[in-house]
Amino acid sequence: MKHDTSESGLLRGLTLTSATTIVVGSMIGSGIFIAPSIMAGIIQSPGIILLLWILGGLFTLFAAVSYGELSAMLPKAGGQYVFLREAYSSQLGFLYGWTLFFVIQTGFIAAVAVAFAKYLGVFIPSLSEKTILLTLHFGTYLFTLNSAQLVGIASIVILTVINCFGIHTGAVVQNVFTFLKVFAVVLLIVLGFALGKGSFANFANFFHPVLPAGLKMGLFAAMAVAISKALFAYDAWNTVTFTAEEVKDAPRNLPRALILGTLITTLIYTLATAVYFYLIPVSDAAAVPDNRIAAAAAKIIFGEPGLIFIAAAILISTFGCNNGLILGGPRVYFAMAKDGLFFKALARLHPTFRTPINALLWQGVWACLLTLTGTYSDLLTYVTFASVLFNALTVLGLFILRKKRPDLPRPYKTHGYPWIPAIYILISLAFVAFILQGDPVNSLKGLALILIGLPFFYWFHIGRKAAGDQ
Repeated sequence: MKHDTSESGLLRGLTLTSATTIVVGSMIGSGIFIAPSIMAGIIQSPGIILLLWILGGLFTLFAAVSYGELSAMLPKAGGQYVFLREAYSSQLGFLYGWTLFFVIQTGFIAAVAVAFAKYLGVFIPSLSEKTILLTLHFGTYLFTLNSAQLVGIASIVILTVINCFGIHTGAVVQNVFTFLKVFAVVLLIVLGFALGKGSFANFANFFHPVLPAGLKMGLFAAMAVAISKALFAYDAWNTVTFTAEEVKDAPRNLPRALILGTLITTLIYTLATAVYFYLIPVSDAAAVPDNRIAAAAAKIIFGEPGLIFIAAAILISTFGCNNGLILGGPRVYFAMAKDGLFFKALARLHPTFRTPINALLWQGVWACLLTLTGTYSDLLTYVTFASVLFNALTVLGLFILRKKRPDLPRPYKTHGYPWIPAIYILISLAFVAFILQGDPVNSLKGLALILIGLPFFYWFHIGRKAAGDQ
């Protein structure tokens, strides 16, 4: 049977449905089950918190429609790496891919894997961060291995192996787990309102902002901090662009998947937050133990079995989320290697399954090491501003490519151009400034991590030129 393969040899096996589930599934992890409680501790107003979730979705949608044009114009493996390379330079594209491999993608994979392990501990208590399996001393450094880390690593290995067996296999896992997690959250929303165990009186003074006592910031600063928690839950929406060459009829289906997936996720997040506050007054939501507001809501609906229900929902959600992250990332490293800007071995495709086998394995190994060392949390803190900055630069690249490459086909053009992408860029830069001002030390560490990639870029670049001269 003849397969539809791209110029790079990748198999075009992702339908519009599969591309959309990658968008939805990569975004919905554990954030929506926790973030509303954290936000309630910053600004105690159900109306403002709901508005922030809607604004977060709108902000993400502005980026999605902008990426839609870029994806339709350049439907290549690597997505955002390709956009940055074409709009600016190979150097900037490399720095993005470098940061994605060493921190952003692998750091998220490690963090989500450990979250999965923690909730598996609800069913198997011995699988906990408190269960220490090994302790080693290296001078003043103490290394400990706990059972949660081991489970997290096992989940990364399993999903990496699954995704080695073809884009169809990875897509099936993504579809199943995305539908299951959406079903679980929708069930929580529907039963939460239908059973009448909450009160709409909880929404009285809907837009009356109350800042917790002792919070040393004004209303707008509190709103900025609160919406950052929502935006973290919206992150990874761009993962589908990495798989562009494997999407059937990519110029039409990629923009649709980006927009549809963002709208679905925004609706789910907003309704889930609404049902939490219907069941739990916003003042009490902030005091929920470990910010597990979804578990508290499920307990009100189902009683004690509700805790099991929500633990199972988060298990499904985090497992599906990591499948999307593990599936998408290697396409960037593959594209970089094809350009001669990363290790040559990562450009290898499996001869039968047409997957970037070495890129998948290298990503898996590094994500496991981050899980093992526990440094992923610090690394993600360091590059939070960088992730936002790269996204802003990518959307700015839309303006640059309209001037620089007017010859490129544009089967989809950004709705509301130039205003929508311009608004996204301005808001993103404001967030970058806010993060730099609020956490300059970690931001500078993040900048250093990115710039460490420069000598490697020149090393790969020189090697590529030497190979071309032979």
